[in-house]
Amino acid sequence: MKRIYFSFVILVLIGFCSKVQAQKEPLKTFAFVLGNWEMQTSKGKIVEQWVQSSDQLLSGKSYRINAKGDSLLSETLQVRKIGKEIFYCSTVVNQNEGKEVCFKLVSTKDKIYIFENKEHDFPQKIVYQNQGKKEMLAWIEGELNGKNRKSEFRYKRQ
Repeated sequence: MKRIYFSFVILVLIGFCSKVQAQKEPLKTFAFVLGNWEMQTSKGKIVEQWVQSSDQLLSGKSYRINAKGDSLLSETLQVRKIGKEIFYCSTVVNQNEGKEVCFKLVSTKDKIYIFENKEHDFPQKIVYQNQGKKEMLAWIEGELNGKNRKSEFRYKRQ
């Protein structure tokens, strides 16, 4: 019985330490996004490319590639530390008067990273889920015109 109790305590401590580590170093734990990701759509492809610019900054770009192979930059992305907080910041082409919109990291549980900005029109949440070395799921969600909306992006590593 003592062994079972001791094993349980150890497992709880390991889980707690892992969660604390992820909160202390979210840029390192979010580094799974580094590299090139691609999602096939009916109109072509969506590509995200991420690089680590510094210890405090991950930079990304999102492109749409049509069936002809023409690419169009749709947004520039950053995950960066501002003070003690981590933010996902996006500048979307032809939106928000070219201004960056930032979403605060509010959760890092179970390889799911939730960034939130309740003041933004849509989306209010941007979420990335680490699904291993070759797959990543991202989604945006929130309320738009009084209705809850969600769009998923299933990426494969290239």
